[in-house]
Amino acid sequence: MAAITSHFAINWACRHTWRRASVNTSWCLLGCSIGDLGTIAYFQFMGIAWPVMAIMALAIFNGLMTSILLETIILARQMALRLAFKTAIGMSLISMIAMEAAMNATDVALTGGAILTWWVIPFMLAAGFVAPLPYNYWRLKALGKACH
Repeated sequence: MAAITSHFAINWACRHTWRRASVNTSWCLLGCSIGDLGTIAYFQFMGIAWPVMAIMALAIFNGLMTSILLETIILARQMALRLAFKTAIGMSLISMIAMEAAMNATDVALTGGAILTWWVIPFMLAAGFVAPLPYNYWRLKALGKACH
């Protein structure tokens, strides 16, 4: 019981951990954004008329894949490629899914669909960064787990 309690009773004021969690979240956001925004842009620019939820589901999937690919490339500089891939796959899917959901919900809320405009992208990125940040902090502080 004490171990469970200690995972939830953490110090939320550690600047070092917030900084590390922010860096980790930024790398994840970069990877997720490539696949997510690229997918939405492709459907928008090609004029492909899919339902909004289908485009968003594909965008989320592609965002997860590009994030895993980017993390594998980054980690391959520090470890063997096979281990880098296993580590990237083992990253927190909860964090990545929260990021993707926040980005896509922001897009739909502000534009009414799967529509990229220059003014909505900063809001999407901000939502995608903020949504998983507390969870990433908690993983670092309580569990000592990070993706790099």
